[in-house]
Amino acid sequence: MSNTPDDPKPEVSAEAEAHDGVTSEESPADDKTPADADDRAPGDPKSPRRWLRWALIFGLAGILVVAGTAVGAFYYAKDQFEREGPAEAASVFLLERGTGLNKAAAQLEGQGLITDALIFRIALQVVDREATLKAGEYLVPANASMADIANILREGKSILHKLTLAEGLTSWEAMQIIAADPVLIGEMPDVPAEGALLPETYLFTRGTSRADIIAQMKAAHVEVVERLWDQRAENLPITSIEEAVVLASIVEKETGVAAERPRVAAVFINRLRRGMRLQSDPTIIYGITKGQGPLGRPIRRSEIDRKTAYNTYQIDGLPPAPIANPGEASIAAVLNPPTTSDLYFVADGTGGHVFSKTLAEHNRNVAKWRRIERSRRQ
Repeated sequence: MSNTPDDPKPEVSAEAEAHDGVTSEESPADDKTPADADDRAPGDPKSPRRWLRWALIFGLAGILVVAGTAVGAFYYAKDQFEREGPAEAASVFLLERGTGLNKAAAQLEGQGLITDALIFRIALQVVDREATLKAGEYLVPANASMADIANILREGKSILHKLTLAEGLTSWEAMQIIAADPVLIGEMPDVPAEGALLPETYLFTRGTSRADIIAQMKAAHVEVVERLWDQRAENLPITSIEEAVVLASIVEKETGVAAERPRVAAVFINRLRRGMRLQSDPTIIYGITKGQGPLGRPIRRSEIDRKTAYNTYQIDGLPPAPIANPGEASIAAVLNPPTTSDLYFVADGTGGHVFSKTLAEHNRNVAKWRRIERSRRQ
């Protein structure tokens, strides 16, 4: 088809032509993102990733340093806790009741038994929080480590002291021994009833009171007499535990020879069965001294003839109370005496006694004893 003047060509503006000249590819002016953002300097505030990476590196390094220091400190403390201690000789350490761990550690260091109270304290708190140090008096071996000492104080095996009451002591005499003991503490209680204590050796730890040890002696006496009473022979002329203790105290004072106790007990049992008076010199002495020490002289004839509650030459049966604290052997001898016909005994000059069944035989033995006494005085 041919062009004619009536078909004009459409007009295109310069702006449109310019626009149409751009290709479909992106214009370089639109590419505003750097090819590699990590190429920016570390100090560039627009580089948060680089900053975070360095922060992590430094943080990790700090953690490693702290962890290394802690591990090193742990092994150092462990070595100090377990190595030999500074004490060159065994010594006694007293941990009083109510002493806390801090004070105990300071005392150990002050006494030269450990080198570092802080390590000792922390080790116990870390290793065994439930463990407690038991009050007491302890023997710490030479060169004992802190670990050794900690075990000693936790086990509570204190040094044991002993106090011995000999058979036949009166309660007043027993109180003098208890009062004089340098380890026991506390005031002296009142003198117990005669015969209420069991003569024995008692073990105790430092810090035990005098009242506590006396309570132990009383409890031990009750246990022994009740047990032996249940095992007593039949048909005894003794009707109560109290009477058994009274007679046992007389047996105790009559002889210091253990093998003689059963035979002496048998003599008194035989006399009680026959209604004979006991005629025991120690009962007269107790009536005079009230148990407060020895008489220190022979009994006078006037004292034998004087009727008192404790003069078994003048009264029938038993005195009203014990004249000493009898031991278990004497109580057992009274409650289970051997079967004999003996009614008398007198000293034989050797520390023991000679026994007899008749008064005539006894008088001959008494005469022998008096000759021995005269010879000794001369």
